[in-house]
Amino acid sequence: MPSTLQLSKEALRATKPTRHEYLTKAKTPVVLVLDHVTNSYNIGAFIRLADAFAIEKIIICGELTISDKKLKKASRNEAKWVSIEYSDCTATSIQGLLDKDYGVYSVELCNESVDYSEVTYSSPCALVLGNERKGVSEIALKMSHQQIHIPMIGMGNSLNVSTAGAIVLAQCTNQIRKSIANKR
Repeated sequence: MPSTLQLSKEALRATKPTRHEYLTKAKTPVVLVLDHVTNSYNIGAFIRLADAFAIEKIIICGELTISDKKLKKASRNEAKWVSIEYSDCTATSIQGLLDKDYGVYSVELCNESVDYSEVTYSSPCALVLGNERKGVSEIALKMSHQQIHIPMIGMGNSLNVSTAGAIVLAQCTNQIRKSIANKR
């Protein structure tokens, strides 16, 4: 028996736009660039995050060896609500965003990185997240306006890439939405 504190599917749907309205609704001007992320569950999580935060699109860079069936399962079919672009080259994708005046932020702990919560994100912007083992590529780090990291207070040195992406994406999109609302 469902809890009386939980909202039903119908109650949740009542606060959302129709499917047609959602597809035509302006998205938050943020792009996720997945720099050779290979795990289907991470890619699926990023698709779900892109939908949850209603961002512009995801660019999946590198060789994608995941079947459509596995991707749909991992994303819980939310891929139909998200603009997904595939690219062979992360650098080319980042350069295309730079040419359109996107601020580019690589999520990677390195010598030059700063705490993600202390950043003023530009609008539009792109967040670059790297491979599960190797992180963000050197070329992507060099092309970025800024490298950012999540402070690790415990004994571990890193988080799962989709978890890190969720944390930074929440901060970034909330900040950009507030900035857009204040300009109205």
